[in-house]
Amino acid sequence: MGSTVLSLRIDGSLHERLRQHAAKRGMSVQDYVVRTLIRDDFDERFASAVEETEKFYGAA
Repeated sequence: MGSTVLSLRIDGSLHERLRQHAAKRGMSVQDYVVRTLIRDDFDERFASAVEETEKFYGAA
């Protein structure tokens, strides 16, 4: 799996909030944002899998 560069333009107050959240976890802003996006993507895929399972087996 390769990597791709994504450039974002955000305002100063948002960057500061992200920096504070990242600092609490001992992370860089970049790592914090990437982990947040990965977690959100997982949540969406998990919810979709649950919905498909409920369709297949019928909701309880």
